[in-house]
Amino acid sequence: MWQQKSFENEATKGILYLIPTPIGNLEDMSFRAIRLLKEADLIAAEDTRNTKKLCNYFEIGTPVISYHEHNKETSGDKLIQKVKEGLKIALVSDAGMPAISDPGYELVLAATREKVTVVPLPGANAALTSLIASGLPCQPFYFFGFLNRNKKEKRTELEEIKWQSATLIFYESPHRLKETLAIMLDVLGNRKIAICRELTKKYEEFIRGTIEEVIAWTNQDEIRGEFCLIVEGTDQEQEETPSWWHTLTLEEHVNHYISEKNIPSKEAIKLTAKDRDMNKRDVYQAYHVEKG
Repeated sequence: MWQQKSFENEATKGILYLIPTPIGNLEDMSFRAIRLLKEADLIAAEDTRNTKKLCNYFEIGTPVISYHEHNKETSGDKLIQKVKEGLKIALVSDAGMPAISDPGYELVLAATREKVTVVPLPGANAALTSLIASGLPCQPFYFFGFLNRNKKEKRTELEEIKWQSATLIFYESPHRLKETLAIMLDVLGNRKIAICRELTKKYEEFIRGTIEEVIAWTNQDEIRGEFCLIVEGTDQEQEETPSWWHTLTLEEHVNHYISEKNIPSKEAIKLTAKDRDMNKRDVYQAYHVEKG
C-alpha cells in the first residue's frame, strides 16, 4: 500500500500533473491548468504541434516534448526518471482528459509503481459533456471509448456489452460512423441514441433519435467532425446460454473428459463435478457405483 499526499512538500518534490485541455473551445481552459503549465519544467504532449498552438495562445513558454502511442515506452521511462529527480512534468493530450482514449495510462501506472506523485486536474471530457446533454439516463453509464476498427471484432465487442442496462458511451471517427451504426442496429436493436459532434465549437450539434433515424441522417448530411455516441442501455435480462454439457447424462459427461483429454476417471470426475457444481463424491458414487 502507498498513501500519496499530493501536496505534501509540493515545492521540493517532483510531480506528474495530468492536465486536461479544451475539446474545442479554448475558453474552457482553467486558470489552474494555465498556471501549472507555466510553472512546469516540461510539458509532455501527444502532438507537440497542437500543444504549442495552445501554449502560444495562453503565452506559456514551457518546453514541450513528445509523448504519444508510438514512443510511450522509451519516452515514459525518461519522464518518470525526470520526475524522480524533482522535475514537475505536465502530461496533456490533444484535447480532453489524458489517458481517456488517449495516451497516459501507462505513464501513470509507471509513476505509481515508482511512488511518483500523480496529481490530476478536472476539466474537459467529451464523453461526460455529451452524456449530460443526451437526454438519456446519466447514471449508471458504461464508457467504452473507440470500438475496434475491424468489423468482426467490433461486432464481438458489442455482443459482449449488449446486455448492459447502463447507458453506453462510444467515440467514433467520421469515416467509420455509418459502419458502426449499422452494426449497432444489428447487434443492439433499434435503441434510442444521441450522437454529438463538434462539441463546444461553433458548429456543435446533437442528433437525437433512434439508431435507424440517425442512420437515415447520415445518408442525407455530410459527416464531419469527431463523434461521441450515447446509446440507451437495455431493459431486457440476459438470456442464459445453456452449458455445453446440458444434454449429457452424468456418465456421458465423465466419459467425454476421459476420451477428449485422455485422463483417468478420477480427474474426469473432478472436472465434471466442477462443471455441475456438485460434490465430487456424489459424481463418483453415480459414475462408479450406481451405474454398476
